[in-house]
Amino acid sequence: MPIPQNLTGTEWRKSSRSKDADTCVEVACNLSDVVGVRDSTAPGGPVLMLGRPAFHALVAEIRAGIHDLQHRP
Repeated sequence: MPIPQNLTGTEWRKSSRSKDADTCVEVACNLSDVVGVRDSTAPGGPVLMLGRPAFHALVAEIRAGIHDLQHRP
């Protein structure tokens, strides 16, 4: 899976769950073969790149509550 080195022109969108909060996750789905994920409060910071299947699996786990803090020991 090729990882883009230059993210110029990448279209980021905020999570629909963020409402008006300034602390949320942004995703970029207009990249080929990967989805970028970043912290909206640090747009110049690091970007997590996930293959599309891995991103969709992560979203399914989040929706199922697997990553909720209350589930952690």
